[in-house]
Amino acid sequence: MARLTDYRVLTFDCYGTLIDWETGIWDALQPLIMGGGNSGVTRESALAAFAKWEAHHEHASPGLRYPDLLTKVHRSMAESLGLETSGALDQAFGASVPLWPAFADTADALRVLKRRYRLVILSNVHREGFAASNRKLGVAFDAVYTAEDIGSYKPSDANFEYLLAHLKSDFGLDKSDVLHTAQSLRHDHAPANRFGLANAWIDRQRLSEGGSWGATEKVENMPTTAFIFFSMAEMAAAVEAEGG
Repeated sequence: MARLTDYRVLTFDCYGTLIDWETGIWDALQPLIMGGGNSGVTRESALAAFAKWEAHHEHASPGLRYPDLLTKVHRSMAESLGLETSGALDQAFGASVPLWPAFADTADALRVLKRRYRLVILSNVHREGFAASNRKLGVAFDAVYTAEDIGSYKPSDANFEYLLAHLKSDFGLDKSDVLHTAQSLRHDHAPANRFGLANAWIDRQRLSEGGSWGATEKVENMPTTAFIFFSMAEMAAAVEAEGG
């Protein structure tokens, strides 16, 4: 049976795993929702609408930078929820990534994990947006690969092909060295399964126990996961318990 300490590199999704994107999204939607008066839009319904339209626009416009994609997502959400938006509101939402908060346990956990592993980001967010988030994460990552670099969005195979090729060329790491660590079943664990990558599910929503899908579109078939943790702190503690 595989152990956490069998791997040499942790490849991370950032948003949903390290950064609390659902709180960030919900906060950034408040000008739209408040402008609609008693609209009846709940956090759950808003996040479900985000999940639908983000997936739609990532598939339709794989070369679009994430702020521009979020601008489109905001307009589509407004229309589907029956809310009145404007170009300024759409663009403000598109520019909101730097404001999204880190989970409280992220920075300390990453510092623990950095002692044993290389840490690499594979994110759908653009380079500038990740750079702003990185200031909240407490470590220097060994590499950052974004959709802006790759020209497509996860769960596209191209993103994982790029990841594996660059881990090999940049660090001499093989697929067997990698533990892909993420919250999103759709964006990360389904493609990790396709590529035969070991994976650790940071199940912050306790979806494995019947929790909410939140801002992530549902998948029809549940991916398999080698490890499940409910927080980054829990994962870091498990690594330390193995002798990390």
